[in-house]
Parts: sequence; structure tokens; C-alpha cells
Amino acid sequence: MQVFEKWESEIRGYCRAYPTVFVSASNARQVDESGKSFIDFFAGAGVLNFGHNNPLMKEALIEYIQNDGIAHSLDMYTSAKRAFISAFAEHVLKPRGMEYKMQFMGPTGTNAVEVALKLARRVTGRRTVVAFNRAFHGMTLGALACTANSYFRNASGVPLEHVMHYPFGCDDPGGGSELGGGVGSLDYLRAQFQDPSSGLEAPAAFIVESIQAEGGVNIASKAWLQALQKLANDLGALLIIDDIQAGCGRTGSYFSFDGMDIDPDIICLAKGLGGFGTPIAMNLVKAEHDKHWSPGEHTGTFRGQNLSFIAGRIGLEYFRDDVLMNEVKRKGAVLRKFLEDLADKYSGHEFQVRGKGMMQAIDVRDGAVAKKISGQCFQLGLLMGPCGSGGRVVKLIPPLTIPDDDLNEGLELLAQAFANVLD
Repeated sequence: MQVFEKWESEIRGYCRAYPTVFVSASNARQVDESGKSFIDFFAGAGVLNFGHNNPLMKEALIEYIQNDGIAHSLDMYTSAKRAFISAFAEHVLKPRGMEYKMQFMGPTGTNAVEVALKLARRVTGRRTVVAFNRAFHGMTLGALACTANSYFRNASGVPLEHVMHYPFGCDDPGGGSELGGGVGSLDYLRAQFQDPSSGLEAPAAFIVESIQAEGGVNIASKAWLQALQKLANDLGALLIIDDIQAGCGRTGSYFSFDGMDIDPDIICLAKGLGGFGTPIAMNLVKAEHDKHWSPGEHTGTFRGQNLSFIAGRIGLEYFRDDVLMNEVKRKGAVLRKFLEDLADKYSGHEFQVRGKGMMQAIDVRDGAVAKKISGQCFQLGLLMGPCGSGGRVVKLIPPLTIPDDDLNEGLELLAQAFANVLD
């Protein structure tokens, strides 16, 4: 690892938590150059929903490359893009009766958020955006302004303006209600915006994660999201849902907000959208808002990554039926039960379990403890990462395709890590 330490920037992060050199991976396992196998409960921070080197995607990619398929095309028409768009419409939008335009931009989640903010401000003619406590939306300046984490914000070097943060709301026990939000808090916010002497200008948009992944797996309630939708509508603001980490099947349905009876103006997707780990980001935009763009007004060299279209189309095949999503719900229940048993075992610590589908977490209330648990996991052969305020939440997001044997073995290793730290 001396090469990395000598030549790579000090900015490197995940490699400090996982200090080894990985050489291969398959589904839910990674292998380092010493031959040690690690069970992956991190899945590239939600990128690898369908596992490392998914064989169906790999076969399609190899065939596409061997046939001299278009790899880079800016936003030109390609057969790969057409197949992806058609599959997304057929398997995701049409079954939900959703009518959206698909906009492709630079290939990461923060690019999707930047575009959403820009369009919301264009549509409304307003500047202010309302974001929420514990939110994570990205590292570029507009998205960073909407991100709440002071460690990331303090690195910007410039003021992060035109965003106000408000308590994230959850009225469900165990969903993050200690954050101070709720439907009542939105009533207070409504009164402020409607008071001509409050000093607040009407917002361009509200941007929210229905499940705050990096923020600690805090889950917005249906009632709160519906109240937020109504507030946005009444104020003439757009509702932007950032489903970048929690979407693409992670929670047991394609969107993490499915069943919440909300109708977002813009939906930001990335991470698992490309399936194989190749980068892609896409916004779903209501047509009445999309018409405010002029051709080429927001551009980017990699807005149309054809290898991601190829793999992503294969990923969309998993949503032809409910087989995988039923498996996600079943495995999610296994994860949930295991974490609840851990919380019961260490009841004196008042740990809290929360999550949905195969995004489950246990809040150990102390970032130092979570860091020790993560370190023990690595030593034992399990990859996972803390999140939340101060890194106090142990989050489990294995590939949706993880075999039961690996899932159960990984949980056994997690139990051992807890015991090594707490017993």
C-alpha cells in the first residue's frame, strides 16, 4: 500500500477504514490480494444493488464491447440509450401511472441534485431552497448547500447560500422522531412563509430524502411527506425527492417513497441505476417543468454513459415481476430481526433499530463505538460503514442479490464485532 500512501491524495477516505488491496469481487464478496474474502454489507454505498460483477450484466457488457458498441456519445441517440429508456418506462413508470421526462446529466448523484435545483429555480423564479437536518445531497456547491453535515460543509471554502435547513420529520416511533420534526412543525413553517412580516421569501423547492441514508437511516412518515407535498404545492414550490441511495429497489420497491401517495416534481436517481457499478445519474422531471429547459442549457461530457445504459437495462429486468422485491422484503426482515435481537441483548445501551427493506441500521448513540465496531467487522471479514450524526449509526446495505449463506455469515460476524467491543 506504499504506492497509495506516497502518491494518492490525503483526501482518500474509505481505504483508511478498509486498509487492504482488493483484487476481485463476486456478488456479495470481495477478495484482497492476500486471498482473504470479505462479505460486503456496504455495496459501494448502494451502487452495487445487484452485486459485484452481476453475471447477466457482465455478459451483456462484454457482448456490447466486442460488437464495438458506442461507449461515449454525449447526449446523442444510441440504441443502448433507447433500450434503457424503453425499459425504464415499461417496468418503472407505466406500472405506477407516472409521466416524467428522463434527463441525463453528469454521472453522479450530486450532478442530479445540481440540475434539480437549477431547474426548480428556473421554473419558479425564486432562489431559496428548503432542505432538512441530517440531509446528504452531494459534494458540489449547490448540493453541498443542501447537505447538513458540518464536516463536509466546512470544506467548501465559500458561503453556501440560498438554502434554509429545517427539522426532518417523522411521526413514526423508531424512524428518527428525535430529530424534532413532524407534521406540526410543517404547520409552523407554513405559517412563517405565509406571514408577510416573517422575513422569509417563498421557496423555489423543498428537497428531501424519504429515507435519509447517510444521515442515519431516518425515515420520513407518510403523513409528513404528504404534508410536505401539500405545503410545496400551496406555496407554488417544487418537491424534489432525492432517491439516490434509497431507490432502485433497495427498500423492497423501486422507489423508497412508493406507497406514500406523493407526486414529486423531480426525482433524483443515481448509484444503483447503472447496475454494474458504472456511473450514471438521471432525473425524472414532470413535463411542465422540463419545458423550461433550452437545448444544451445544462450540459456535461458524460451525460449518456452507454455502458451504464447496457447494464442498467439488465437491472431493470429485475422489475418485470415481484420476485426480487419479495426477496428484498424477506432478507430485510432477517436483517431487522437480527438488529432488534442485538438491541435487546445490549438493552442497557438503548440502541435504536430503524430501516426499510435491505437498508437497516442500529443507532449505537456513540460515533467512537460505531467506529470500533466497524473496525472489528473489517478484521473479521465484513465490510460495513457507519453513518449518521457523528458516525454513530451502523448501517447495513448488502447487495439485494446476496445469498442467504453470506447474509447469515455476515450477521454472525457483526454479532462477534459487537461482542468484541461491548462485552
